[in-house]
Amino acid sequence: MAEADPIALEQNVSHADTSEKARPSAFRWLFMLSVPFLLLAAAGTYWWSQQGKVSTDNAYVKLEKVSVSAEVGGRVVEVAVSENQKVAAGDLLFRIDPESYRINLAQAKAAMATAQANVTALANDSALSGAEISAAREDIAFAEANFRRKDELFKRGFLAKMEHDAAAHAVAQAKEVLAQARADAQEARARLSRGSAVPGMNPQIAAALAQKESAELNLSRTEIRAPAAGRIAEADRLQLGQQIVAGLPVVTLIKDDGKYVEANFKETDLADMRVGQRAEIHLDAFPDIVLKGHVESIGAGTGSEFSVLPAQNATGNWVKVTQRVPVRIALDEMSPRELIAGQSSKVTVFTTGD
Repeated sequence: MAEADPIALEQNVSHADTSEKARPSAFRWLFMLSVPFLLLAAAGTYWWSQQGKVSTDNAYVKLEKVSVSAEVGGRVVEVAVSENQKVAAGDLLFRIDPESYRINLAQAKAAMATAQANVTALANDSALSGAEISAAREDIAFAEANFRRKDELFKRGFLAKMEHDAAAHAVAQAKEVLAQARADAQEARARLSRGSAVPGMNPQIAAALAQKESAELNLSRTEIRAPAAGRIAEADRLQLGQQIVAGLPVVTLIKDDGKYVEANFKETDLADMRVGQRAEIHLDAFPDIVLKGHVESIGAGTGSEFSVLPAQNATGNWVKVTQRVPVRIALDEMSPRELIAGQSSKVTVFTTGD
């Protein structure tokens, strides 16, 4: 057999090496060219997925809180709740010492009885019977008749001037008594009258009744009850023996039916946002929970506008900053987990479609 040509073998080996080297290089170029396309496709997909909705993670769960205070002052004699306790509307929270208010109620009842007795006495007053007026009229008639007789005697010279003047004075005095009797009768009728402000009731009795009702109301206010269902917070401020000042908040009630989310959106996100648009709430504390809601209202001002120290931009170093506007998101469903005031969340509002 003839021997192989060494030169041909060397060329074949060289050609094979070149083919092996060219193949990986082509794959490398293909990979390098596909990466930008994949990145562009991913960016385009993400951009398309963000159309028709706006999101913010500057959102927090809010719960309506009621600062409970007493309408009357006094010493706390009973505390019926503790921290984080669930209460229903009308449940007793705490009680103020009622003794002084019971005494006030007893005094008001006594004043009511006194007023009723006074009215009864006025109704039986002789001034209203007309007896005093009749007697005064009879006295006038007698004094006038006596004066006429003495006047005739005085004209004839059979009577001294002193006796004549005394008879005339007796007539005038009898007329004054009649006028006083009429005034007393009018005053008695006025005391028994029923004014238009309180129709059908004597003013004295009406005043005593108002005093009694005020005392009863203050006594009932010594029991402070929950204005709504919810949970108790800051109960450590309520202690036995504590002196309560009327109107000063003592304990806080977090209402069960007052939950919402306050989402602070950038002002540039509000162009397509409207009240009523549906929203989704993702809670940071409970990643598996997604709550449904809707836009209930859009704030009337930015957060900086209502801050304690509003920004003053009339300076030379002013820098434009995108402002945030609070948007209230109402919850359309109950959360399977108990919501806590101030919880962080992420809110997405769908600005197009349902």
